[in-house]
Amino acid sequence: MALFDKDNDPLGDEDALQLHIKRALAVKPPRGLTTEISYRVIKRLFNPVIVGAERIPRKPCLFVGNHSLFALDGAVITPLFLNELNRFPRGMGDKFLFSNRNIADYLVSNGLVMGHPEVCAALMEDQQDLLVFPGGAYEAVKPASKIYELQWKERYGFVKLAAKHGYTIMPFGLVGPDEFYDHLMEGQDLPDSAVGRLLTRLGLLNEDLRSDILPPIPLGSLGTPFPKPQRCFLGFGKPINLSRYKGKTPAKKTLQTIRGQVSSEIEAQLRQLLVTREQQKGSDSLLRRFLTL
Repeated sequence: MALFDKDNDPLGDEDALQLHIKRALAVKPPRGLTTEISYRVIKRLFNPVIVGAERIPRKPCLFVGNHSLFALDGAVITPLFLNELNRFPRGMGDKFLFSNRNIADYLVSNGLVMGHPEVCAALMEDQQDLLVFPGGAYEAVKPASKIYELQWKERYGFVKLAAKHGYTIMPFGLVGPDEFYDHLMEGQDLPDSAVGRLLTRLGLLNEDLRSDILPPIPLGSLGTPFPKPQRCFLGFGKPINLSRYKGKTPAKKTLQTIRGQVSSEIEAQLRQLLVTREQQKGSDSLLRRFLTL
């Protein structure tokens, strides 16, 4: 979850922020032909498997998981949440996604909201499910050497908000989207490469742009821009009930302990899902195996 300083927030104006919250609260779970088509496409392309769904409490949760390359996880898990789990978690995105009014309106109408503490608080008070990737943009552009590793730095905002509102944190792991693309070149290597120098001359790169948030150059199925049809596995860990902290802000040591519990559950799911995927590889079609080489 990205928590922003007001001066850097595209919705830093209080009236704009309240309007964003009002629109977010008015959004209902999407239904209809488009939703059904999205679900069928995801099922056909990635043949996803859900593990541990019985662990999800009926009450509203803050779903917390690992972020995948280019944030492609949303395209995979949203149809699964809606159609197989009957849940509509409101994904919380970084501020830059909402810098353009038209884009922001589209995102909000489809359930995404800005990762701002007031937005999160309003949705929790309305007893809605939320979805957050604490690694944010850093985790979505991580190098291949960091695949399935959490890149959370020192972020505790999601724990503070869940505790204050007595929410249950529902950790989950997702395997598959991180391997939709190979890395032709890592983002951190881009500035010093021939391609990087060309982009610099074109004004698309500059010395102020941090290399740790540059995405890798992707290479998809058979060298095309299309993602490899890797099977996806979504696994839910043990829920972490924070109702005893409602109305309070736990001490930093407690926040660290809770965050450690969340990350440990996610990492355990990732390990188990990777084993499960390996065990089930024999059931993949020859075409899927060929297209994921």
